[in-house]
Amino acid sequence: MKIITVNDYVKQKYGKKMYKLALSCSTTCPNRDGTIGTGGCIFCPNGASDGFAQLADVPISEQIEKAKALVESKNKGGGYIAYFQTFTITYAPISHLRKVFFETINRNDIDILSMATRPDCLDDDVLSLIAELNKIKPVWVELGLQTIHKKTADYIRRGYELDVYDHAIKKLKDIGVHTIVHLIIGLPGESEQDMISSAKYVGQSGADGIKLQLLHILRGCDLENEYNNGKIHVLELEEYTNILCKCIAVLPEDIVIHRLTGDGAKSQLIAPLWSGDKKRVMNYVNRAIAEYKP
Repeated sequence: MKIITVNDYVKQKYGKKMYKLALSCSTTCPNRDGTIGTGGCIFCPNGASDGFAQLADVPISEQIEKAKALVESKNKGGGYIAYFQTFTITYAPISHLRKVFFETINRNDIDILSMATRPDCLDDDVLSLIAELNKIKPVWVELGLQTIHKKTADYIRRGYELDVYDHAIKKLKDIGVHTIVHLIIGLPGESEQDMISSAKYVGQSGADGIKLQLLHILRGCDLENEYNNGKIHVLELEEYTNILCKCIAVLPEDIVIHRLTGDGAKSQLIAPLWSGDKKRVMNYVNRAIAEYKP
């Protein structure tokens, strides 16, 4: 089974390899500030989902230079994707978003602007801003869907209904941005078929790309207590890879695979510990995908 990886897509479309620069812009989340809830999604650590919350008060120009320095030795003629990931990136006053995003996208060293957000945080002002930015350079918008199943969505405290996602995808497609959807494989209570049907739904929704993410139990998230009390089963590598291949098999052939597993920060990772060996995991997963026959 062949897939289009994000590296394949970027090289073909832009003619060079791209490196992501992880950035923050002092946003929070409606699932944390009391608008929807205060605890965040059940799998999200208290300090932020990606470990970059400490960057929030650092000027964007300084963040970019520091992030570039981390990959400088590997980057031989490649480009840069400015990746805003912490919490819900579009959940902030529009004046603040305009300042941060325009300062970023107008830099000569930035090729693509990527932002991770929630489908319920894309009002008309935000969509208008994204459309404006997308006329300058390509904009990618990542949507945290995780599952299409209401029972699971309620359990993980996602905080919005599936039709909100449907409307968000349509609006983003109407303004021509590259849309990427996050799904989590291994959410408690979901069957293999539940996970496959979520993948199929995303593929049929018109998404340009997908991030398939293994459920991690991280320190500081509410799932930690349930895992420690034996209430949650985490997938073994073989289980995960089997479901992953079946999910990919129901996706359109031209969808871009932006992630195949994900790897939680080792300082936060509680389970599954096998996911910390990224080289071994990716070798196993890539071999299984290449050999898989639906």
